[in-house]
This record gives sequence, C-alpha cells and structure tokens, in this order.
Amino acid sequence: MRAFKSIIALLIVTLAAACSSDDDKDNTPKFNTENPLAAYYTATGFTTVSNFINSGDYEFGLVFTPTVKGKIKAITLKLPAANPAIRVTIWDFATKTVLRSETVNAATADVQVSKEISELALDKDKKYMITMNSNDWYKKNKADNSNVTYPIAAGNITINEYRWLSGTAQTFPTMVSSNYNAGDLSFDFQQTE
Repeated sequence: MRAFKSIIALLIVTLAAACSSDDDKDNTPKFNTENPLAAYYTATGFTTVSNFINSGDYEFGLVFTPTVKGKIKAITLKLPAANPAIRVTIWDFATKTVLRSETVNAATADVQVSKEISELALDKDKKYMITMNSNDWYKKNKADNSNVTYPIAAGNITINEYRWLSGTAQTFPTMVSSNYNAGDLSFDFQQTE
C-alpha cells in the first residue's frame, strides 16, 4: 500500500510539472531588437565626422531592406544642435509614398533620442527609406572621401544607399551619394517571424 501511495504521489507531481510547463510555454518566438546604424558605420568605414549646423534644409536618409519580416518599434536620432521638431518619414521605396511621418524632439545637442512609435510592419525583401528633414546633421565619411560599395549588411537590415534632396518639403529624395552619410538617423527593428 505504501509503494502504491508513493507511485500515486510521484504521478501527481509529474503531471503537475508537465501541466505547469505547458502553461508557461509561449510558442511565439522571441527576437531581439536591433538598430542597424552602428553596424552600417563600421562596415562603411565612415569614421570622419563633421558637424553641420544651420547648413541649409535637406530631406535625407537611408534606403534599406529587411532580410526578415519584422517591425519598426522606435526611431532614433542624434543631431549636433537641438531641434524640438524634426520630421522623420518612412517611405515605401517602390511607390515613393509616405508610410509614416513622425516628429522627433532632439532636445539636446549630441544626445541620441529614441521615440517609440506605433509598430510599423515591414515585409521581408521589400525596399523602404527613412529620412529626416533638417538643417543640422553629422556628415560621416572615410578619411580619404572614397565611395563605399552598397549594399551593406547590418544584422537583419540591408542598407541599399544614402539619398538626399534640398528643401523643407516632404519630398522623396532623388540624389544618391556613396562617399558619405548625413545623420544620425535610424530605427529599432524587431524580427517577427
């Protein structure tokens, strides 16, 4: 009888443990949030930095392609001068349409800010562009001002090119430059499947 009670007790403990581990399981895969900017700068060798303040208005930023399905969770930005209202635009590259427009407060010069946004789903292998409109920026380039070869892999994001256009209008940038990047503008990306 004692052996029977021990077996029953062991069975109850085993079943309870199995049930609780099933309850604790979340079958949704967990992926880390990543920001491609640092990897991009490392890969390009853009280590020479010049500050441009009140240097004319431009719409400028990076064309990128996610290599996995994911979402943008936040916009990150750093400028050499304070600006309480930087317009940031995320574009559908193929249609040249605005997917999202946000205003970011860069309250303090030389301090990166992050603005959480309502999640923006991104498709795998689809081209997008993120731009800002500003008259302040960091110009980053190689010491010899030579061109880089695109595309550049930065985690699950491929950077396809840097684009710019003069003016304050929210206009799709058409000029392409390969020997520098004006920024620092980026985003927090999380793979979803």
